[in-house]
Amino acid sequence: MLLSIVVPVFNEEATIASVLDSVLAAPLPAGVEREVVVVDDGSTDDTPGVLGGVSDPRVRCFRLEANSGKGGALHRAFAEARGDIVLVQDADHEYSPEEFPKLLEPILAGKADVVFGSRFSGGEPHRVLFFWHYVGNRLITLLSNTVTNLNLTDIEACYKVFRIEVLRRIKLREKGFGFEPEVTAKVSRLGVSIFEVGISYSGRTYAEGKKINWRDGVWALWCIFRYGLLRIG
Repeated sequence: MLLSIVVPVFNEEATIASVLDSVLAAPLPAGVEREVVVVDDGSTDDTPGVLGGVSDPRVRCFRLEANSGKGGALHRAFAEARGDIVLVQDADHEYSPEEFPKLLEPILAGKADVVFGSRFSGGEPHRVLFFWHYVGNRLITLLSNTVTNLNLTDIEACYKVFRIEVLRRIKLREKGFGFEPEVTAKVSRLGVSIFEVGISYSGRTYAEGKKINWRDGVWALWCIFRYGLLRIG
């Protein structure tokens, strides 16, 4: 079985090489092979140079000339993925590839079609950072659950894992961080089995390179309304 680990990246010259090292070294369950699909989303720093030096044949790199946002990079990565299972990995060190086995377990056991990671369940360690980010995340998840009738605890977490057949059944439109509420809403309508797994989290400050801001939160609310309540797209 092949796992496609997809990595959208924008201006992460300081971290992308070590993230790829961690992804390639991470443990996987027996019988699972890996490929890594990296999409450089129009980086303006030396990210392209760093990716150009990657020689591991398991890593395939693609570039979007103009920055389109996380969702846009993921659209390209999903299209390029060859695996039976697709896992989304960020290009910084907020999420640990050491947790791949427990994220994959519900799918490999035949219990799940989609797995969401959650920073707010399972009692895993996480770095203490911004109170209002926490409030915003919980509010967005609550409103999403209200329209999808799911009981998730963290729709904004990076780690999401899909059987490839699930991704092929939905058309994704959002180019930015609206990807999270959009994919949640559209997966919820498929009648597939969704599991949630507690994950650790080592968040970054803005000084350390964090990119999401309050405008993304407002847009997430619009996406919940559009894709969850109105079911557009």
